[in-house]
Amino acid sequence: MAFKKRFAHFFWRIIAGVLLSTLFCAFAIPAPAFASDLPDSLPTLDAFMKRSIDGNANVLRGVYVPNVLADSVVQQPTELPGFVSTLDSTTTQFRLAADAGNIGLLAHNFLAGSSFSKIIQGDRIILVYGDGRTEIFLVESILRFQALDPLSPYSLFKDLETQNTLTAEDLFNIAYRGQYHVTLQTCIEKEGELSWGRLFIIAKPISDEYIHIQYNQTVSILRTPH
Repeated sequence: MAFKKRFAHFFWRIIAGVLLSTLFCAFAIPAPAFASDLPDSLPTLDAFMKRSIDGNANVLRGVYVPNVLADSVVQQPTELPGFVSTLDSTTTQFRLAADAGNIGLLAHNFLAGSSFSKIIQGDRIILVYGDGRTEIFLVESILRFQALDPLSPYSLFKDLETQNTLTAEDLFNIAYRGQYHVTLQTCIEKEGELSWGRLFIIAKPISDEYIHIQYNQTVSILRTPH
């Protein structure tokens, strides 16, 4: 029993380190190039889907939020569970979230994550897979936390709405466990500290809409009949 407890504690320290050190936003990344925040620069959904399709049926290739973002998605290498892409307009699928049965998308707040703060409740998040399959999610909650020790991967976190203090394990469970959903995660900057806090956008799947690529490759958003 004691061994199991020690193993569980060690396991959660690993998760905490991965979850919360992946986004030490400026560590070892010189001269960040800030992402464009002009909605006019976004491709149409049609164009975005066409460029995301590469034939890989079970691989997530893109995330689209109308009028907010149109980002490519890359997967974490198996041997690098803390990897987060340093490419602009690119998010990273969080492997530990997938292990928990959900979808996590990570981005630095001076790159693709800079658009996450523009997402609001009620927005639709459209995921595009390599074969053109899509999933649509409705944003239900937006959570913000202050890292009480921003430079520690084992920091405690204060919920900015409730003022409750949470451990890294608590935060992982809130963001990435539970019924099927997608979570977008980035850092919150404050007073020049890029890693001051954490932002989580949580969205649940919706079934009354779907995207269909017609034979002429025109993309339509359709509502199923009731």
